[in-house]
Amino acid sequence: MASKRSTPKELPDAVRDAVERTVQATAGSARTTRDRAQGAVDDLVKGAEEGLVRSREAVRDALDDSRQALDERRPATQDDVKELRSELRAIGRRLEAIEKRLPPAKERASTRKPAKKRAATRKPAKK
Repeated sequence: MASKRSTPKELPDAVRDAVERTVQATAGSARTTRDRAQGAVDDLVKGAEEGLVRSREAVRDALDDSRQALDERRPATQDDVKELRSELRAIGRRLEAIEKRLPPAKERASTRKPAKKRAATRKPAKK
């Protein structure tokens, strides 16, 4: 233990020891504070990234909806009309093939059976 009167040579050593003890004592709490601050920053960045992802998805969905709405309202192009004509021709060919397999209209009318009449069934009225 140092005496009340320190020699000039012992004074810097004592100050150095005191500073060293102070640094060691505060190093642990500084590390904890730094870790907490880093965790807070990490949480903030993660939240911001998640928000950006949700925003980007919302914008993409809105753009898709807008494109679809515009496509539905735009006038038909020549290609659209050609495609519709082609589909109509195919439907016409299928209809002709079906009509060829059907018996003539006179035969269909004579082979129809009259509809059966059902007996009317009534539920008794509730009192």
